Amino acid sequence: MYQTFIGLEVHIHLLTKTKVFCDCRSAFGDEPNTNICPVCMGYPGVLPALNIEAMRMGCTMARSLQCRIPERTWFERKQYFYPDMTKNYQISQFASPLGQEGRIELEGKNIKKTVRIRECHLEEDAGKMIHTGTVSLLDYNRAGVALLEIVTEPDMESGEEAELFIQQLRRMVRYLGICDGNMEEGSLRADANISINLPGKGLGKKVEIKNLNSSRFVRLSLNYEQERQAACLDAGKIIVQETRLWNENRDQTETMRTKENANDYRYFPEPDLPVFTPDREFLKSVDAALVELPRERFHRFQAEYKLSDEQADLICEEKAFADYFESTVEAVLASSGKITLDKAGAAQKVSNWLLSDIKHLLSRENMPLADIGSLKLTARRLAQLVFLVAEGQLSNKNAKQTLEFVLAEDKDPSSIIKEKGWSQISDPVVIKDAVEKVYAAEESTFSEVRAALANGNQKRIATLTAFLVGKVLAETRGRANPEIAGKVLNERIKEL
Repeated sequence: MYQTFIGLEVHIHLLTKTKVFCDCRSAFGDEPNTNICPVCMGYPGVLPALNIEAMRMGCTMARSLQCRIPERTWFERKQYFYPDMTKNYQISQFASPLGQEGRIELEGKNIKKTVRIRECHLEEDAGKMIHTGTVSLLDYNRAGVALLEIVTEPDMESGEEAELFIQQLRRMVRYLGICDGNMEEGSLRADANISINLPGKGLGKKVEIKNLNSSRFVRLSLNYEQERQAACLDAGKIIVQETRLWNENRDQTETMRTKENANDYRYFPEPDLPVFTPDREFLKSVDAALVELPRERFHRFQAEYKLSDEQADLICEEKAFADYFESTVEAVLASSGKITLDKAGAAQKVSNWLLSDIKHLLSRENMPLADIGSLKLTARRLAQLVFLVAEGQLSNKNAKQTLEFVLAEDKDPSSIIKEKGWSQISDPVVIKDAVEKVYAAEESTFSEVRAALANGNQKRIATLTAFLVGKVLAETRGRANPEIAGKVLNERIKEL
């Protein structure tokens, strides 16, 4: 049995309009080599200028990870040659990164632990290399894009913990609005470091797995590597310190390059950028950008709205979705009528709508949860539907139909219900008339009910009664209150 040590280096593209050291547009998917200038291409004689918004976003993330922001932070040149970095060095942070000594609390299925954050540092991204056959193409649009690297201590012990870390981090950056978290586009990507050793013997030989672009691949690659290294040690072999890649087609890691010693990047201070000293105004702007984070909101929703773990987790998946939920609950509680709902009762009803009909609707329209605010079904309109159903003024069936008309016609539910004549019938006298019509049309069914009553066949009675309630609802075009219809029908059956 071996002890496993896993650390992650997560790179996130900050959602700045321009690159970190020049005014070129920072955007994904543009035509290759259209967002470039002499600065990000490393031409002689050019000077970089720090994008203060990138620094603010980086410090906001650092604060959210409970990191310490130093009194002075600066940039260094990280020396290495690679075709996607035209300057032959990368402007990064080494000696005094903008965020230091933080932590994140992991919470998930059978997982609860603290992962220490070694640092958060700001740097420029490299360009993109595209290999096709014997030709390599270079797109420098990404060169110079603001990149925040988050480095953990080797505190994780399984692929599942690392996957949960990525998932929680992704939610955090999206809540903060500093990164879109689209791993398939490279906006958030991870390198994983793993070593195993006998318990109590400390870190083993480190293996790095590069360029993981999904939380699932993080889990699969680490669990595979854990087994591979264990088998290697069991066979008496030595684990080679190397960099590996995840082959998703073969579900295995493969050697990229050996790495016997740590790279010597020969860092030295960037002479063209001054030391950055965050003043009071800057730190106030960082604090102003902080929001209630997903984990805290999850626990508040459980305590305040009495939501289950699953409900709270699904609703807190996206900030906009959680905001919509809270706005709808507030609107329901502000509604006046025959009934009064408490906060937990209103929350359950809103949650049921959001996690079934509304989520299905968004899926049907190919809209992500984050775009819920663009629906014509505003929080106020959904609150109307929820309250009308709770009051018994609208059936569930007609509520679903009303929902579709709200989207199609951009009208309030109350207006649509009035136009369509869909308000629910709760008057027992009116419902009794419908029952009599059903009795006249379904006399043979009532005879079967009479026979079932004589035989004491409760299962048959329930089946036939449900059928007849459906007929009463059809007679009233779905407007009869099902509960009252059931009571009136049972009274009529007793008279048989």
